[in-house]
Amino acid sequence: MSNVIQGNLVAEGMRFGIVVSRFNEFITSKLLEGALDAIERHGADPSATDVAWVPGSFEIPQVALKMARSGRYNAVICLGAVIRGSTPHFDYIAAEVTKGVAQVALSVGVPVAFGVVTTDTIEQAVERAGTKMGNKGADAAVTAIEMANLMRQLNALQPSDANPTDQWESEVPDPFSDPEEPDAGPF
Repeated sequence: MSNVIQGNLVAEGMRFGIVVSRFNEFITSKLLEGALDAIERHGADPSATDVAWVPGSFEIPQVALKMARSGRYNAVICLGAVIRGSTPHFDYIAAEVTKGVAQVALSVGVPVAFGVVTTDTIEQAVERAGTKMGNKGADAAVTAIEMANLMRQLNALQPSDANPTDQWESEVPDPFSDPEEPDAGPF
């Protein structure tokens, strides 16, 4: 018989870091409202959530990394809105923020939820910020809660003496590690 391990949606006692892009703020402010509402509805103290505003979506991974490394948060939530224009800029930003957030999640081990809306039109972005298609900020917050609980359960498991992945764990380099980086700031 297998053991089923899954996270629950109880956020009581948890701390969250939210990184939100100021660019397209008419969308991202609604994503933030949805995320904050979801966190509170699931039991977290609103004062246990820190919100860091960044200029644009491209800057999200850097601040998400700082928050994830801080040890202060159970999860980090990334919110932004990248809307296609008439140049290839959309493709570059959408790809890089996605890759950057994924690298943070994989390198630090703290759950990092992706709530960056990438759409072809403003109308599609509005639909995903609390109208027809729900609120992707709220969805990202719920994902963060579930993943934080799942990681808590996985971290509590007793290690196996015959874990075949032990040999690889020390060989995987952290692409963000910088032993010279001084620790500064609140994160």
